[in-house]
Amino acid sequence: MAADDDRFLWDQDSILSRDLFSATSVQLCYENLNGSCVRNPYSPVPRLILYAVFGSGTVLAVCGNLLVMMSILHFRQLHSPANFLVASLACADFLVGLTVMPFSTVRSVESCWYFGDSYCKLHSCFDVSFCSSSIFHLSFISVDRYIAVSDPLLYPTRFTASVSGKCIAFSWLLSIIYSFSLLYTGANEAGLEDLVSALTCVGGCQLAVNQSWVFVNFLLFFIPTLVMITVYSKIFLIAKQQAQKIERMGDQTARASDGYKDRVAKRERKAAKTLGIAVAAFLLSWTPYFIDSIIDAFLGFITPTYVYEILIWIAYYNSAMNPLIYAFFYPWFRKAIKLIVTGRILRENSSSINLFPG
Repeated sequence: MAADDDRFLWDQDSILSRDLFSATSVQLCYENLNGSCVRNPYSPVPRLILYAVFGSGTVLAVCGNLLVMMSILHFRQLHSPANFLVASLACADFLVGLTVMPFSTVRSVESCWYFGDSYCKLHSCFDVSFCSSSIFHLSFISVDRYIAVSDPLLYPTRFTASVSGKCIAFSWLLSIIYSFSLLYTGANEAGLEDLVSALTCVGGCQLAVNQSWVFVNFLLFFIPTLVMITVYSKIFLIAKQQAQKIERMGDQTARASDGYKDRVAKRERKAAKTLGIAVAAFLLSWTPYFIDSIIDAFLGFITPTYVYEILIWIAYYNSAMNPLIYAFFYPWFRKAIKLIVTGRILRENSSSINLFPG
């Protein structure tokens, strides 16, 4: 799944500085340490712009997803199995913004890692875990939406709180176990020991991932992606058929038959559309990175550093997108934000406030 650290960066600027460069000709991440990585800082204006761009994405990912979680967990109207999945997805994106993006910002702008070897590996584990968890959550959400749209009356009995809890547990446990076992056992570096040793320097945080595990990472992205595309194709086919049926019935007949099932189906289609946009945004953000990572691994890591940085930050920005999508399409979310920001949720019985118009 991958992080800006989960790729073997074959970059001559990161080779050990001792005996290769003099201290007067280059800047080092740690000037007084032998074996320090070479530092390639940006000039002041681009540096300031990059900090502003990356920093704004980090703040939006943290604050936006925190608002999503608070809204769903506080207001009783939003307590549903489907929304608990959405809140858990927001938690994964929140943790990306909190534990991954701030440190990646410094690494990307300063071209050095100043947070120690231990947190370098932990940072990579967090990145792999939370991004993998997001993928699994989105695939379960797509299945949930399919059930809701295809059979809205039986949906509450099929996708229960218990089922939702199992989906959430699977998404988190598999992601965490996979990432920590892969990186802390060193399986990702198997066969690359000599290269890793030659390119290790103080102030670097580039982890080697061999071809086998790059391929596994790609499959862990591709298989859920295939599920999401297949399921949403069926959802929109069902929605199209329902719309054509209503159109054939004529406006008057449609109004007369606008019973409970029709209203529920309409609501579920709208929810499926909004979450479908969230899935599409995720795929557009992460697909370029995963395609590049698998091509790169099999062609000798030829991607220029600046191209890789662009791809990974496009992917990171996805963690900030979902709150914007919800705010644009869901009136209830905009109302919940207003109640939270103004402090009205601190009032007695605020959890019972009606968030839905009409």
